[in-house]
Amino acid sequence: FPCGESPSSRAVSRIPPMPLPEELRNVRPPGPQSFRGAASTWLERHAQTLVGSLGRLARQPLATALTITVIGIALALPVALYLVVANARAVTAGLGDTVQLSVYLRLPTTTEQARKVARAIKARDDVGEAILVSPDEGLAEFRALSGIGEALKALAENPLPWVVKLRPAAGQDSAAAVETLAGDLRQLPEVELVEADTAWVRRLHAILDALRQIVVLAAAVLALGVLAIVGNTIRLEIHGRRAEIEVTKLVGGSNAFVRRPFLYSGFWQGLAGGLLAVALILTGLAILEAPVARVAAAYGAKFGLSGLAIHEYFAVIGGGAALGLLGAWLAAAFHLRRIEPRT
Repeated sequence: FPCGESPSSRAVSRIPPMPLPEELRNVRPPGPQSFRGAASTWLERHAQTLVGSLGRLARQPLATALTITVIGIALALPVALYLVVANARAVTAGLGDTVQLSVYLRLPTTTEQARKVARAIKARDDVGEAILVSPDEGLAEFRALSGIGEALKALAENPLPWVVKLRPAAGQDSAAAVETLAGDLRQLPEVELVEADTAWVRRLHAILDALRQIVVLAAAVLALGVLAIVGNTIRLEIHGRRAEIEVTKLVGGSNAFVRRPFLYSGFWQGLAGGLLAVALILTGLAILEAPVARVAAAYGAKFGLSGLAIHEYFAVIGGGAALGLLGAWLAAAFHLRRIEPRT
């Protein structure tokens, strides 16, 4: 053999060396650096890992697309429920005008006394409008609506009292506020009876409060689902790159260094899921806008669906990225501790 080369050494030389992981190929040897140089190196390594993790996801388009789709749907569902509650509150905001209290004065009450009571009631801060109805006006209205107008002509005198019909002021139409107002009016010496139908108001607010709690619960459950989805994806990726991880640790790579690409991978998936969630929300609003407008027009109302504010859209995107990053960190921290280089 030429140059004293043995067959065994030639066979060994033909074995290709095992390639280093991507994170180690462009790593500069350690040496004394200034703070500016250390910061530049740190940013460069993170930028390389950020782009490298994005490229790795792009090489698995189907698995990445499925993961992002599931994350996007999981983020869009609680936001959709939140928009349902917000639009329902907007629709019912004007229903406070239909909350009416009827204050019946004692018999007999003179005209001057009735007007004095009406002015005192109207001066309250929690009263928006107060209308004084005389016994004659009340009898005429009752005769027109009851259908027994001819029988009422047989009455020798008008039996109806003075009535003050009032509506609560804006922001004072909740069931508790109306009950408080009715209780105060019952304390007036000239008042005989106060009628306030607040049962439907109480039911409406109870339904909206229940829906708000459902939104919070759904958001918490689906956030845990996003963590589980990202964590399982990172677990599979760690299992597929076990050999690279062992080589990285064998040459001195720390757990933080090994964990970095997986964290960026979870970040990208969560960020893309947040963007998809925003796209789904905007698409849903665009599809439902015309049907909702037709329903509102059928009831003689002007109502349009309201979406999220700009900062809320950014919160959805940022929340998706944060959940992806957290899920990746939990999975990587748990599984990487179990991988050690084999000697």
